Amino acid sequence: MNHDNSDVILFAENRGKTIVKTSVIGILTNVVLAAFKAVLALFVNSIALLLDSVNNLSDALSSVVTIIGEKFANKDPDKKHPMGYGRIEYLSSMIIAGLVLYAGITSLVESIKKIINPSEASYTTVSIVVIGVAVVIKFILGRYVKRQGEKVNSTALIASGADSLFDSILSLSVFLSALVFMKWGISLEAYVGAVISIIMIKAGIEMMITTVDDLIGHRADKDITSKVKEVLSTEEDVLGVYDLALFNYGPNKYYASAHVELKDTMNVREVDKITRSLQYKLYKETGIILIALGVYSFNTENEKANRIRENVEKTVMSHDWALQVHGFYLDTEKKILRFDVVLSFEVDRKESLDNIKAEIESLYPDYQVQIVPDLDL
Repeated sequence: MNHDNSDVILFAENRGKTIVKTSVIGILTNVVLAAFKAVLALFVNSIALLLDSVNNLSDALSSVVTIIGEKFANKDPDKKHPMGYGRIEYLSSMIIAGLVLYAGITSLVESIKKIINPSEASYTTVSIVVIGVAVVIKFILGRYVKRQGEKVNSTALIASGADSLFDSILSLSVFLSALVFMKWGISLEAYVGAVISIIMIKAGIEMMITTVDDLIGHRADKDITSKVKEVLSTEEDVLGVYDLALFNYGPNKYYASAHVELKDTMNVREVDKITRSLQYKLYKETGIILIALGVYSFNTENEKANRIRENVEKTVMSHDWALQVHGFYLDTEKKILRFDVVLSFEVDRKESLDNIKAEIESLYPDYQVQIVPDLDL
């Protein structure tokens, strides 16, 4: 099918450029901050400031990983990977989470050592000013990176941005501990370092859980599914859209399958025309490729079928674990009654299906009842 996909390609190109540009800004900023903090930490003998410097360096490395991941993820599909390499971005996010987690654990070990064997810091007014400026820069960087990540739907950028925002809070804690030491002579260095480390570990674990969730697969975003159903419903002859499944192969890279309900009086030529039209519309408006479109036939010239449909729907939907009935069709010649039912995840599917089938068979003993259980996608 010849799609007008210039908008989709343009978005992908701009997305890649945005990820690289944002990551480069992050690398340069974090390297400069890390160098300043490391030198300053050695002069004032601050373990907390040194750990903060290491944290900035890990952020720079995270941005490098993001760039590499984006480049690999944008490789064209090939025979070995026909769905493309988009999921590599999730692996990038996993590596970033691992780096944050590693930095947190090593920092915690060093902080505990300093708690056991304390050494006094010696802050100056200049060092306080430098730390304060670093807090502001890190906060601005975090906001910028996270906003850009949300703009182009990059999990790696969002993770880096969130990490930078965390870091600005951690740097603020170093700044406050330095002020406390200068004013009252109370050294909180090692303890602040421990708190920083624990927060870093927590952030790394949360980032890893989120990325694993993306790799395993989860319920599609409601806005995306609503848009897809809206597009598929634009054809006048489509009476309903059901069984929508989205297959994610990286950020903004989706394939879809669905069923549409059409009148049982339509011929194959008409069905084919609608199918191709919907495939084209969906790709043009969303960039999602419709790889399969099944059809449910709808009884249009049979009043008896309409009455039975209403009765079946009422009976099935009387159970709170039955979420939807669709795809109903009554074959009066072969005496077959068929429909699909969406079942809740909270019930035993086989037992629930057997109950529904028994109820419908008791209502219509002359018909062979065929029920397909669907997932609540």
